[in-house]
Parts: sequence; C-alpha cells; structure tokens
Amino acid sequence: MADGDGLGEAAIAAASPASAPGLSPSLGWRERLRAGLAGTGASLWFVAGLGLLYALRVPLRLCENLAAVTVFLNSLTPKFYVALTGTSSLISGLIFIFEWWYFHKHGTSFIEQVSVSHLRPLMGGTESSISEPGSPSNNRESETSRQNLSECKVWRNPLNLFRGAEYRRYTWVTGKEPLTYYDMNLSAQDHQTFFTCDTDFLRPSDTVMQKAWRERNPPARIKAAYQALELNNDCATAYVLLAEEEATTIVDAERLFKQALKAGETIYRRSQQCQHQSPQHEAQLRRDTNVLVYIKRRLAMCARKLGRIREAVKIMRDLMKEFPPLTMLNIHENLLESLLELQAYADVQAVLAKYDDISLPKSAAICYTAALLKTRTVSDKFSPETASRRGLSTAEINAVEAIHRAVEFNPHVPKYLLEMKSLILPPEHILKRGDSEAIAYAFFHLQHWKRIEGALHLLQCTWEGTFRMIPYPLEKGHLFYPYPSCTETADRELLPSFHHVSVYPKKEIPFFIHFTAGLCSSTAMIAFLTHQFPEIMGVFAKAVLGFSCLQPRHPQFLSKTHKI
Repeated sequence: MADGDGLGEAAIAAASPASAPGLSPSLGWRERLRAGLAGTGASLWFVAGLGLLYALRVPLRLCENLAAVTVFLNSLTPKFYVALTGTSSLISGLIFIFEWWYFHKHGTSFIEQVSVSHLRPLMGGTESSISEPGSPSNNRESETSRQNLSECKVWRNPLNLFRGAEYRRYTWVTGKEPLTYYDMNLSAQDHQTFFTCDTDFLRPSDTVMQKAWRERNPPARIKAAYQALELNNDCATAYVLLAEEEATTIVDAERLFKQALKAGETIYRRSQQCQHQSPQHEAQLRRDTNVLVYIKRRLAMCARKLGRIREAVKIMRDLMKEFPPLTMLNIHENLLESLLELQAYADVQAVLAKYDDISLPKSAAICYTAALLKTRTVSDKFSPETASRRGLSTAEINAVEAIHRAVEFNPHVPKYLLEMKSLILPPEHILKRGDSEAIAYAFFHLQHWKRIEGALHLLQCTWEGTFRMIPYPLEKGHLFYPYPSCTETADRELLPSFHHVSVYPKKEIPFFIHFTAGLCSSTAMIAFLTHQFPEIMGVFAKAVLGFSCLQPRHPQFLSKTHKI
C-alpha cells in the first residue's frame, strides 16, 4: 500500500505550479498555441456557425419562416396544448421510471452511460480504446483488480469473543443470534486448518476431534469433545472446544484453557523431539504449535477480561517473542488494546513503530491507534474557533493528518466512535476496511477514546474533511489503495441481519435522475394547469412563444405576413 502521513506535503505539491493542471512549462510557444486552439475549437465552431447563419439570413428567408411559425402557433387551440403537455409529462415520467430502475440495478445512469460511451467520442471526446493484453493500461487494471481481491480477504478477528461466555449470553438476553452462518462456517474452516493434520488417524482422540470441528450443531460438538477426553484425558483441542462453547463464564473458560495449556505443552514438547523424522511429524508439529499459540492467546484474553491486564500483556509479549513468524495472527492488536487500558502510551508507540510498516497489512486498530496517540497531545486544548483564527500548530496538523489517514483506511469507524450509530457484538471474522472491522475496533477501543479528554471532539471536527481530500473518482486513492467495491457484499454476509450495514461510498443519485424527476414534475404540473385553465395557459404559451421569436418590424414584411 502506498502509505505515509504526507497530507501536508501533498497539499503543498498540489498547490505548486508544476503540479497544477494545464500546459507544461517545458512546451514551446507553438505547442502551447496549438493546444490552446484545440481547447477553444468548440467555441470557434459555434461562433462561425452563428456568423454563417447571419450571413445567409436573406437567402434562407429566416425572418419570413419565423413569422410563419409564429402565425401557425397563434392559430393552435388550447386542446393542442393540453395534449402536448400531457404527452410530454407521460414521456418524461416513463424516462424517469426507467432511469430510476436502471440506477438501482446497475448503479449508474443510463443516459450518462450512453453519453459517455457513444456520444462523447462523436463530439470529439477521448474514446477509450480496448487495451492490448500486454499494454500498460491493461496491466494497471489487472493489478487494481488483484488489489481489490486482496483487500476483500476476510480475516480472523484478533479480539473475537467467547461463544459460550459472551455470544450465547447475548442470545439468552435478547433472543437474537449475533453470529451469522457464514461467519461460523469460516470459523469451522479455521478450526480444521489450525487444529487438525494428516496424522490425526494415529491418535483416536484427534480423530474424534477432527469430526467434532466439522459438526454444525453445538451440542454435537460438545458431546464429541467429551468423547475425545474419554479416549485421552490430555486432548488439548477437546479442552479448547469446551472452553470456547460450553463455558458460560470467563472464569470457567480460563479454567478449561489452563487444562488445555498443560496438555498442549506436553504434546508440543513431544512433537519437537520427533519433528525431523518425517514430513508427517513436521505437519504434526505445526498443528501442535498452532494449538499452543491459540491456547496462550486465549488465556491472555481471559486475563484481560478479568482485570489482570499486566499478566495479559506479559503473556502476549512472551508469545510474540517465542513465535515471531506467526505475525499473521495479529497478536500485536491484542497487545495494543491491553497497553491502552494500562495507559502505557510510550509502549503503545513502540509497538506501532514496529508494526505500522508498509510491508504489513494495515488495520483499523493500527491506523486509529496512531491517530489517537497524536490526538492525545493536542485534544485537551483544541478549539475550532481558536484554530480558525490563529491557524493549526504543527502538533495539531499532525493529529489532523493522522485522523484523515485513519478515516481514509476505514471510513466506517468515526460514526461508531462518535456514537452516531449503535454498536453490536463484533463478528468472529472481519473485513479489512469494512463495516465489520469498524465494529470490532470501536467495540473495544471506544473507551480508550473517551478516556482522553477532547479526543472525540477533535475527531468530530475533522473526520469529514477526509472525503474532500480523496481524489475523485473514487477509483483513485490518496494514501492507500483505492477503496474496494466488494466490502458491502462481504459485510452483509458477516454481520447479522438486524444490523444496518454501513456502506461507503454511498451510491449518489446521478444528475440525470434529478433532471428527469424535475422534468416529469414540471411537465405534469403544466399539464394539470393547462387542463384546468386552458384559455389562460394558451395565452401564456402564445406570449412566451411570441417573446422568444424575433418579431420583424419592417412594414413590407408585416404586409406579407398578413397575406399569409
């Protein structure tokens, strides 16, 4: 991703003459003259047409023809105007209905699409040619599509809740299911990837657990976990399943995870000793490593939820030192949240300095935590009125730029932090830059923003300015890759049906829909008035037409018109 905090530098660069749109200063005067004439070609053609029409006014008998048209219009009856306005209102209404239907189905205006695709090339506009397979434009398009696909990858939520102790309790109280089938199906796939391997048939308890992770019914999974413990009392994955789904409190979950840790460490040491014997043993070691890391991480989360935050921080730090290759699990996001709870802002900055890097996938937790730290230095004394009078200081500019950077990465978060939109329980999987990630971040970090005086006020004053800085059209980006268009579909699959999914960018109604709506309304009103007051509207129409036509003043021409 193109990253950086250079919004101020970008603004300066945009204001410089070298980057201003127009002609390059390196071009010669002939090239500049030719380009200027090309830009004014349409105006010159229009002026030349008017001059030619004026020169040929006598041979073409324009004045006599206009007078004849005026006489013909004056002879029309009010019934003609009633029929004309009624027909025009019907046609404009049909066009409006078709435009509205086409916009809801395809997301764009039919008239605008036809104008850009077919009429613009005929009128001298640039026609988009079909790119060759190896052309740079085709390569850019394929690269953009690959970026969008990678952006829409679904990730495991680093701070996902416990099914039995938290999600199920929510169901008991509200009667609503906080997790969707799609989300739970993804979790089942994760469990099969992390907790199973090809050597499970060598241990009967692992064979039972392999079937348990595939079960859709929670009671069936819990029953299979107990069957595995009957076969092997040291089956770590069975304790993990019971801690996740059967335990109704965090205390019970922590007790089961401690039993899982004891069994998992024994199996892990045994696998380490046999890892070089065969590829199957190496796969078994990877599986046992995943199980051990998962258990320790969940134990740290239990300690965090039970108020033992320093203990949770120590477990997470040891875990990151012991297993540094497992950065894709995003354990540092758990560590950031715990350090913010301790208000250890220097340690938070140290973690950000390590993980807020261009080579790693960004997240809302990283971007908004960086914005929170910079906001913290100026938020208590920030005032929009004072800032507008004296201008922004360097620290305030850095804070505003950090907020803009975070909002561009995930534009859904501010409404949850500012409590403009209600929170729900976060899903077990999130979509980077999507509404699901915004819910997961705000659910755990809203308290940290509230703790810092003035932080939410500064966010409220500045976050909407981001959308004025992002280039248009939306296929472009400012600091990051363009915002992916597939977030809405994925978020609707991840989030429950009772939640109103936040969508960005919203499909703005095109100009032609507003135009056809206004045309339909105005013609319908004129048709109604003409039907109710035909005489008055007939006089009004004749007056308008008579005013718009050029009436000749020469006596000879007047005599000719009377003869007609």
